[in-house]
Amino acid sequence: MVFACLVAGNAVAAVPEVHGTSDVFSGEGVAVAWAVLRAANEDDTKVVLRIDVDTKRYAALAADGVDPFSKERKPLVNRQPIGASTTVRFVRKQFAEFPRTELQLFAPGATQALTPSVIVYYLGVPDTTPELSSEPALEAYLADRLRKLKETHK
Repeated sequence: MVFACLVAGNAVAAVPEVHGTSDVFSGEGVAVAWAVLRAANEDDTKVVLRIDVDTKRYAALAADGVDPFSKERKPLVNRQPIGASTTVRFVRKQFAEFPRTELQLFAPGATQALTPSVIVYYLGVPDTTPELSSEPALEAYLADRLRKLKETHK
């Protein structure tokens, strides 16, 4: 686990960063499954993440795309309240300019806090991410993948 330091006013807070290395991740009270929803036009192809969290640990989510060289950031998901399961969608072509994806999770009662409780980050779309051609296939895959992940981590 890596710690990022965020500066808020004069205080510096260490935020644990966890590297999600494959199309499925579980740890720190969060599980993430990736899939690609292909479209007829590549510009419309979406990368879809299903994020399941322990709601006692996390109540809000934000996501940024980051250029690892310039450190320029692009908001992908503005901070929003989350429930036990949340789905986010990104246009696949955004990963060309901003390949690092940071999922920032915030504790309950900290919805206005500047510092997340944990950051789960990915460097590009994981190579093992499946590409699906229909919404029903996507939904079935993500639900099944997370169900199996939870069964193996009981």
